[in-house]
Amino acid sequence: MRWQGGRQSGNIEDRRGRGGYGAVGGIGAVGVVAVLIGVFLFGEEPGVMINAVTNAGQTDPARGETADEAGRFVGAVETATTDVWTPLFRQVGKTYAPTAGMVLYDGATPTGCGQGEAAMGPFYCPADRKVYLDLTFWNDLESRFGAAGDFARAYVIAHEIGHHVQNLRGELSAPHGLRAQGDGGGQVRIELQADCYAGVWAARTGAATAGEVDLEEGDIAEGLAAASAVGDDTIQRKTQGRVVPDAFTHGTSDQRMRWFKRGYDTGDPGQCDTFRAPAL
Repeated sequence: MRWQGGRQSGNIEDRRGRGGYGAVGGIGAVGVVAVLIGVFLFGEEPGVMINAVTNAGQTDPARGETADEAGRFVGAVETATTDVWTPLFRQVGKTYAPTAGMVLYDGATPTGCGQGEAAMGPFYCPADRKVYLDLTFWNDLESRFGAAGDFARAYVIAHEIGHHVQNLRGELSAPHGLRAQGDGGGQVRIELQADCYAGVWAARTGAATAGEVDLEEGDIAEGLAAASAVGDDTIQRKTQGRVVPDAFTHGTSDQRMRWFKRGYDTGDPGQCDTFRAPAL
């Protein structure tokens, strides 16, 4: 993947090295549900508890750029997502607003949705419109899930930005009425749509960034491998030795690959309507 020359929007909020950083107030059941919708639960049990703690009065670090390569990679990919989604929103008479920050942290950090922890994996919080990344997750992505390469990481970031797109479009609240329809209900449909949106980004990033952030040979294979590695059935088989479809939160490996590929093949977010798809 080509990204080293990619522009930096300065939208990185670097909390690394700040320990637990502080705390946030109680969020109640609605906040917990919001986090669980956005969390990229790579191999962790869905029962991971979100601890609500008391506001310590600390302010967020200023947003900006980072000097290290890992931070600049996140910055380049996030900037490229803005380059892709801004004109797509404009085409339908809407305005795209970037996330309120790409938060890099170590171990644990407060969020607008409760306490975020590294064990949850990367996640998007709808309440504060920020993406949270403990970058040690990249090691897990490669060693634990067998998904190596820059584009595998870019797929994860684009998936979380996909949740932000859903939030702006009002789609995060749409699937509640679908929960009884099978195929995992609204939760799975949300995640598969974010995969499809990641595919749309992959299809358009080269043109949108004038080649600053672009795919190279083998990148789509990396993305598909990552999507397969984090399918619910694959994770359950590895972690508990059996597959429990009723506990799916993100979709099977085949579903995740299929929806990512659909977004990539069409480049059209209109083809990502998982909520109306009769089958996933």
